[in-house]
Amino acid sequence: MAEPQSNARLRADAGAPTSGVIHVRTRLTADFTVISNALAQRRGSAVTVGVAAYISSLPDGSSVTITALCEHFSEGEILISRALRELEGAGYLERRRERTSTGQVRTRTYFYDVPGGGFGDGPPEPPKTPRARKAPAGEEAPASPSEKPASLSDADPQAVAVLASLRRVDPRLVLSEQEAVRLAPAVGQWLAAGVDPSQVTALLTARLPDRFLSRPAGILAFRLRETPLPAPPPRPLVEGASRPVVLPFQTCDGCERAFRAPEPGHCRECRSRESGDRLRAAA
Repeated sequence: MAEPQSNARLRADAGAPTSGVIHVRTRLTADFTVISNALAQRRGSAVTVGVAAYISSLPDGSSVTITALCEHFSEGEILISRALRELEGAGYLERRRERTSTGQVRTRTYFYDVPGGGFGDGPPEPPKTPRARKAPAGEEAPASPSEKPASLSDADPQAVAVLASLRRVDPRLVLSEQEAVRLAPAVGQWLAAGVDPSQVTALLTARLPDRFLSRPAGILAFRLRETPLPAPPPRPLVEGASRPVVLPFQTCDGCERAFRAPEPGHCRECRSRESGDRLRAAA
């Protein structure tokens, strides 16, 4: 005898939600990456979260340049670059220009599981440049590879004034003396390019995040480094320089077309036609 069957729907497991996602968990023992919920559930661009998750999964030493990321993702350079800027502004990513022991400058990228943390007091210090040896008598001392001013007194005073004024716009933008020394050369480049100090201040203080998860100097350094310098202003005309003469419009006496000439007459096409007629008549 067949067992009785019921058409009633199976009762949901106790405690399971009646709507929304239901996770089917699998314990992973290899090939997995741990990221914080604060990063995975970050509001905003899904591209930013995806780029962050991908960078977190890479081993140390992997290239995370815009070109390398574009080779992996289908998004273009604009979206990938914007994602990296958002991650740097939020404190998850930091790019440092460091000088090696041989004097070469390279860019190292640090990615934090927790914004601004993960190394205790910060990322490991770059290798120190060995002290230059004292040159023997009669020999020129080698030039120092560093272009950064040694102290705040050696920095461009106008650039220092711009950096000091930032706290009046946003009280959070308080910089230490060492940070101001590090940022002053980049600000000086903007000023040398003809950008007004008020414009530099507006660039550095516009659309800042509500919360700083790392030192504000990192955000300022990123903006100064990634924002392209403006084109130089057009050179003023030299007084007395001759301008090209613009001829007035005339109406052709033959075809009544408009053409430029100093005085009325025939256009070029009519003149060519008349010349041809005269040559044929002479032949």
